[in-house]
Amino acid sequence: MDKQDALDAFAALSQATRLDVFRLLIKAGDAGMSAGDISDTLNVRQNTMSANLSILTRAGLIRSTREGRSIRYFADMDGMRGLLAFLMEDCCGGRPDLCQPVINEIACAC
Repeated sequence: MDKQDALDAFAALSQATRLDVFRLLIKAGDAGMSAGDISDTLNVRQNTMSANLSILTRAGLIRSTREGRSIRYFADMDGMRGLLAFLMEDCCGGRPDLCQPVINEIACAC
């Protein structure tokens, strides 16, 4: 991920609803969620949600797949990994022991 991609991702996540959507989709995992279910869960109007989903998609943080007449959304784990890698690229001045607590904190325990 380059600097501009990281800035786009941060801009997308800098709004409360979009951050909530991203975290919700991470929690949903491989099952993802339909746009309607996301709207209902977060109590956000569907047209507003549509705009937020578009911004997150353009930022590379979520992806979607069409299922008949509806669209299912998923957290884009490659996008998230890219953002985390960008942030930690020069971590700890070459001392991996200083980075390990951060890596342990973000590692999935599942």
